Amino acid sequence: MNGLRVRRGHLARLLAVAALCGLSTPIVSTPAAFAQAQPAPAEAPVSGYVSEDVMIPMRDGVKLHAQVWRPKGVTEKLPIMMTRSPYGFTSARIDHALAKGGGYAELAADKYIFVFQDIRGRFASEGEFVNLRPTRTTPDGIDEATDTYDSIDWLVKTLPDNNGKVGVFGVSYGGWTSAIATIDPHPALKAVSSQASPEDMFIGDDFLHNGAFRLDYAWSWVSALETDGRSMQAFDFGTDDAYDWYLKQTDLATLDQQKLGRTMPSWQNFVNHPNYDAFWKTGRTSHMMPAKVATPNLIVAGWWDQEDFYGPMEIYANQEKGDDKGLNYLVVGPWNHGGWRGEGSSYGPYQLGSPTGTEFRTNVELPWFRYWLKGIGTLDQPEALVFQSGSNQWQKLKQWPPADSVERKLYLRSGGRLSFEAPGAGEKADSFVSDPANPVPYRDRANLKPFMRPGSTWSSWIADDQAPFAKRKDVLFWQTEPLAEDLTISGDIAAQLFASTTGSDADWVVKLIDVSPSDEATPVELRGRQRMVANDVFRGRFRTSYEKPEPIAPGKVLRYDIDLHSASHVFKKGHRIAVQVQSSWFPLIDRNPQTFVPNILKARPGDFKAQTHSIVHTASQPSAISVRVAGAR
Repeated sequence: MNGLRVRRGHLARLLAVAALCGLSTPIVSTPAAFAQAQPAPAEAPVSGYVSEDVMIPMRDGVKLHAQVWRPKGVTEKLPIMMTRSPYGFTSARIDHALAKGGGYAELAADKYIFVFQDIRGRFASEGEFVNLRPTRTTPDGIDEATDTYDSIDWLVKTLPDNNGKVGVFGVSYGGWTSAIATIDPHPALKAVSSQASPEDMFIGDDFLHNGAFRLDYAWSWVSALETDGRSMQAFDFGTDDAYDWYLKQTDLATLDQQKLGRTMPSWQNFVNHPNYDAFWKTGRTSHMMPAKVATPNLIVAGWWDQEDFYGPMEIYANQEKGDDKGLNYLVVGPWNHGGWRGEGSSYGPYQLGSPTGTEFRTNVELPWFRYWLKGIGTLDQPEALVFQSGSNQWQKLKQWPPADSVERKLYLRSGGRLSFEAPGAGEKADSFVSDPANPVPYRDRANLKPFMRPGSTWSSWIADDQAPFAKRKDVLFWQTEPLAEDLTISGDIAAQLFASTTGSDADWVVKLIDVSPSDEATPVELRGRQRMVANDVFRGRFRTSYEKPEPIAPGKVLRYDIDLHSASHVFKKGHRIAVQVQSSWFPLIDRNPQTFVPNILKARPGDFKAQTHSIVHTASQPSAISVRVAGAR
């Protein structure tokens, strides 16, 4: 959303929305952190750290606000750990994050000077806020890289008793600023950890997936962040029924004017850039970063990140191409967005066997920064540390994806069968009617609150049981027989659908699912439960080009290749593998009118038509899900 500008902020703390943060730390740089309600403690400082506010001058004269936290009574020279965010920091929450049991307790116990900085135009920092600010185009310009450079330069020269070494880290937006810090890095920057950073907002991160607009997230983000540079105020929907509220919005192009009384720059960017143009392409994170990796980077992702799973995986893959010094590392754990800042022993009803978040912070993050910033210990870190769901085991790998898995295809077959055997002749297509007036919700309506509303469980929706959706007439469902032995997938997943529609546009939502048995040996809460292993949506108009969308020829069977990203998962003996296909996912994704219009956000009520979609699975057009099977021959 390049080009967003908000008035200069003033010294302030997070107001109502900040009080909704349910994580153990406010440092998780994402508005999703504000979706779970827990008030900030008001007691005296507990971390053993003391803070001061500083204003750090940039090269263009703008001053950026930061809180500097230093351990009391420590006289030795310490490294600096910095995170930069637009979402604000409260002293009480930082204090508890640094204290025992907090999200940064392990690093804090090891003693660092922590710096938490508001980026330009946010809270107490001067200047204009530009969301995901593009890199400067002139030598005398400014961007997040120059602001990071100037901040580090001032800190190492000004803060007493620092050892001249700096690490930059953060989650989500803070992960993105960490990645951008590697552009022309300051000599004192010795290591970064880019955690849950977005990579490409049109293809796979926060705002669009394969051209399909993520409606609830985008509206909640814009209405909270852009309306005031001094705070994060959640939009008042006046209801907890997000499905019904969004269904009533018939003019999305002017939603900002209707509900907020003025245009919001980012919202209008969504409206004015419906296709994959230069506006989106110039914001690709790894394309901003140096082609040759020169700064050690610990890239962190969560398998069930509801916002930015695509980003860190793509950044890692793209940086690998230029990593001839062995400085590019990846950790993928069993977490939602920023979930490694909590204990991490469970996700939804699924027990993970150990406190995975604590393990990461103790065994990976702490040794990483201790090695690079203090010169202590050895770097005993595999290039890829990956958690295998289903078995609940950590894997130490030489690369991701691993090289020893074999591609196999799960074919969609007649009668709801899913099989490794390809279809023969005579199999009939499966069809359903997709009605934009009754779109498939992305979760049970009872849990479907706007994602930034108090009590929202947005952060765990990927753990939802998918079984209720398989019962709908507008969701197709295939499954295998119960597995005779464990089956492990490890690597990339993709769908190849041969499909037609009576309309001239369509969305295709594909889910790969692990179905638990219903026997008495299975815990009650998991019996028959359908667990999403991989998923995504593809907007049909972009089947040949994201830059130049085209109508779909009604009735014509076309191939759609849909990236479902990757997984490391064990389908246990007795479980079934299943696939769901549908054409709406509301209001996670905006409704496709199913009649081609140049700009869906400008679609009028009369453009929305019910259409019949068909999935073909014949010998010549075999719809399938490609997986990488470990140990297969």
